[in-house]
Amino acid sequence: MNKQKFIDKFMAAFVLLAMFKIIGIVAQLFHESFWSVVGTLIIFLIVAFIILMVIASLKDKEQNERNTRRKGAGGGNFYLENSLFDRIRSKYEELAEKYIAENDYKKAAKVYMNLLQDNYRGAKTLEDGGFYNEAAAVYLKKLKNKSDAANCYEKAKQYKKAIDLYKEMEQKEKVGDLYREINDLKNAHTYYQMVTDDYISNNQMVKASLIYRKKMENPEAAQKILLKGWEEDKDTFNCLNNYFANIFDIQKLQSEIQELYGTTPAHKKIIYLDAMKHEFKKDPKLESITRNIAYEIIAEKIGTRSEIVNELKHFNPDDEVILKDISRYKTGRNKMFRN
Repeated sequence: MNKQKFIDKFMAAFVLLAMFKIIGIVAQLFHESFWSVVGTLIIFLIVAFIILMVIASLKDKEQNERNTRRKGAGGGNFYLENSLFDRIRSKYEELAEKYIAENDYKKAAKVYMNLLQDNYRGAKTLEDGGFYNEAAAVYLKKLKNKSDAANCYEKAKQYKKAIDLYKEMEQKEKVGDLYREINDLKNAHTYYQMVTDDYISNNQMVKASLIYRKKMENPEAAQKILLKGWEEDKDTFNCLNNYFANIFDIQKLQSEIQELYGTTPAHKKIIYLDAMKHEFKKDPKLESITRNIAYEIIAEKIGTRSEIVNELKHFNPDDEVILKDISRYKTGRNKMFRN
């Protein structure tokens, strides 16, 4: 008999004996005084209560010891199970790697998905092995990963399936690219137009122009968008710089530089000056016109922005006289302010 069962039976026996003792004490009322019997009963109850408390304490102690032993045994089982699980998992990993080394990607993928419960590695293994349709199915059905699934369908040249997924993800430019891949230019341009509209609404005029120029093959529309950005103060410098960069005929570029400068408002003259620094370096034929425009802007702004005189050196890089003139001007202006 174990210790716990012995304590339980002892407590039951003690309670039973206590009940008989209480009955015996009460029976003494027939031949002893009332207070004498009550005194005896109280003493007995106090002693019985103390004994019960001791028995209960022993019972709790034994229960705690049993729980501790059970936990210890359970912990051992837990670590044993973990160790066994790790060994099994390691064997599965080795098996998958063996299949990959043998170029048997489908078997490796099955090990990952069925034995290791790792659907992502299974899908990636299929993709690495060139089983794009199978990989796409795993990405889509088991992982709910539309992006990787669409990429696999694209690799498998399943363009219609890829297009449907990219539409769901609202990747409009990618949809346009795939329509163009299958020579459906009408739908391609429809989606490219959506992309340019989004860029324009977000004041990203240069990006919109690139879609027109490179993907829709519409350079005229691209230039109009850049000019619109310049005129409406939407990324002004980049729009102006790209507008000039897209004009490859030097004579036409000279004409555009002069004509556009004629309509440039005062608050954008400094930006135009920065653009001229780029155009000055582009071709020797542009040096004269860009230098003259720079001189006009510097002369106009020097009264309120004296530091603009430093810009002269960009248009006269080898002229030491200009550099000395700039230095004398700055020295004279500093003396004037000191006086």
